[in-house]
Amino acid sequence: MRGFVLFAAMGLALVGVGVFQSWNVALAILNLSLISAIMALGVNIQWGYAGLFNVGIMGFAALGGVAAVLVSTAPVGAAWAAGGAGIGLAGVLLAVTVGAIVFARRWLHGLARKLATIALVVGGYAAVRMAYDPAVGAIEAVDPARTGNLGGLGLPIVLAWAVGGVFAAGVAWVIGKISLGLRSDYFAIATLGISEILIAIMKNEDWLTRGVKNVTGLPRPVPYEVDLQTADWFRDLAASLGQNPVVFSGIFVKLCYALLFGLVLLALYWLAERALRSPWGRMMRAIRDNRDAAEAMGKNVTARHLQVFVLGSAVVGIAGAMLVTLDGQFTPGTYNPLRYTFLIWVMVIVGGSGNNAGSILGAFLIWFVWIEAETAGRALMSGLVDWLPQGSALGAHLLEAAPHLRLFLMGLILLVVLRFSPRGLIPERTRG
Repeated sequence: MRGFVLFAAMGLALVGVGVFQSWNVALAILNLSLISAIMALGVNIQWGYAGLFNVGIMGFAALGGVAAVLVSTAPVGAAWAAGGAGIGLAGVLLAVTVGAIVFARRWLHGLARKLATIALVVGGYAAVRMAYDPAVGAIEAVDPARTGNLGGLGLPIVLAWAVGGVFAAGVAWVIGKISLGLRSDYFAIATLGISEILIAIMKNEDWLTRGVKNVTGLPRPVPYEVDLQTADWFRDLAASLGQNPVVFSGIFVKLCYALLFGLVLLALYWLAERALRSPWGRMMRAIRDNRDAAEAMGKNVTARHLQVFVLGSAVVGIAGAMLVTLDGQFTPGTYNPLRYTFLIWVMVIVGGSGNNAGSILGAFLIWFVWIEAETAGRALMSGLVDWLPQGSALGAHLLEAAPHLRLFLMGLILLVVLRFSPRGLIPERTRG
């Protein structure tokens, strides 16, 4: 009943935005809340199920964005002709180098192993750069104002959502194999550092996704507003509803997005709940609550942590691809820890870690406040300024500070919830 009431209140708040502001704004909040809810669900799988403190959410969301670019954009034939073979050769040389290093470290011992490792790293790096650098230069020289990259596969962008999950899962597996043996606080630092490295790579490797020049005009899985406005069936539908076709086209497109995102969220929620209620879920909670006892009972804690880290990261990667699909562009410079790490953690903590429905509620609540705080802050500050003398320096300062009210509210909400409901708005249910 508590969860039902809270979700109903959240729905009424969105309806209120539609009635008193605009339905376009309300649906925009809804769509971003659905994507944020999927990210929060991924973090809850890691933290709520197994107690893994992942501070690299930003990097996994960005990997989903890379997937959207590589899957949906058209291939650039001239770039492939200029440097595609060189990139392929560099990839082969890198794989051979890694394989040789693994082989040497497995079969050699002592000083011989150290010397062989150093020689293979230096020699392999030199060989890869000899193939890679000329290829990258040739690719980035191909019409850099519009492309300067290899492009993608030209497939439907919806397929990129699954590919984004695969990309994030693959990188999470590598990170987990390296850093899951660390203590929890060191693991958090490692994930944050690696996510920053991923963003830096995306900003600088123009041949892959144009770097900071961004990729715009990504294809959409829903109709374009301009096409709807010229379609007879849509104009008749708008007229029957008493709507302006231009305004209604934006609402219709956002509703289509909401339907797609909602279906994905429901599917992931169902799978997450099934996993949580399964013996695997009970084992993960046992490891979270008492790692030493779980190890004493013969459980491979590191292997189980790797599983849940990969699964949660995959969910975040799916959400990252969906976000780029909604925006229609990939902009590596916009990925920052405040939006893609701190806010997601606040959503999970406020909603209730360990409870999938709580994480979803927290995502809706926090994103709603994050968006509406600026509008409410301006109205509040304007009301306060009206009581001050005209031209007051304090009044000017209050108006300038209005957009920053959202940061104050995030901290206030977090403190209030931790004080009066430490386990979140919808706490984790304990089962026998």
